[in-house]
Amino acid sequence: MKADLHLPWLLLAVAVVGWYSTVTVWVAIKGAADIRDMVKRLDEEQPKDSAARPDDPAAK
Repeated sequence: MKADLHLPWLLLAVAVVGWYSTVTVWVAIKGAADIRDMVKRLDEEQPKDSAARPDDPAAK
């Protein structure tokens, strides 16, 4: 009787680990794409010649 209860718990544990892994990979892929887009937009917004701006601390 005790062995009969192991299978449902094993299946539940496998399902939960599979779901968690899927969500983790999905978030990592989408997050990487979002970060790539944000960096691309930031690069487009920056002036090409930052040395022409004396108030820019990055130019020093």
